[in-house]
Amino acid sequence: MELSAPSSSPSKKQKKVVVFDYGFGNVRSAERALARAGADVEITRDYDKALNADGLLVPGVGAFASCMKGLREARGDWIVDRRLSGGRPVMGICVGMQILFARGIEHGVESEGLDEWPGSVEPLQAEIVPHMGWNTVEAAAGSQLFAGLDADARFYFVHSYAVHDWSLETHNPAMEAPKVTWSTHGKPFVAAVENGALWATQFHPEKSGDAGAQLLTNWIGTL
Repeated sequence: MELSAPSSSPSKKQKKVVVFDYGFGNVRSAERALARAGADVEITRDYDKALNADGLLVPGVGAFASCMKGLREARGDWIVDRRLSGGRPVMGICVGMQILFARGIEHGVESEGLDEWPGSVEPLQAEIVPHMGWNTVEAAAGSQLFAGLDADARFYFVHSYAVHDWSLETHNPAMEAPKVTWSTHGKPFVAAVENGALWATQFHPEKSGDAGAQLLTNWIGTL
């Protein structure tokens, strides 16, 4: 699949995206991928810039507890909460997705997450761990994030933990139910979520070639 170049029309203003730099993420790779997808990107942990950008991307690598500690020290928990309270888009990737859940359990130790979604991040249930390499996903019906992508599109994963059960539902007909995308490594796990202003992927779109670039283009198009 070839990714079309972003429009160069001078009348179309680029969307401002902040890659939140709290010490736990591939920020340079994310910056390059977002720029390729047409965004005006800045890597920063500045509170006001992160709060006021059109989109905020929260990366994450390493241990759940360490990422949460770094995020809190950089006031990232406050930024994510305030942005979502105002309906302003946030996207998490890899551990940046995992910390959006209520808790993470690593080596038997439970750590609190941001609790934007209920559920636990737990060890993968597979013969081979970590799950490292390319894999397909089962995109949610009506997904905007995976729009324009083939059903057999592959994305790059590097992780040893995941969410295996999704429990958040909505019974209010005025509210759109979250769109949950799944992948399988041993047991099925949550690979991506679209929930109002909050989107996230377990895989690395910035390492997923043209498929990842199209996915980021789709996100930027909603900002």
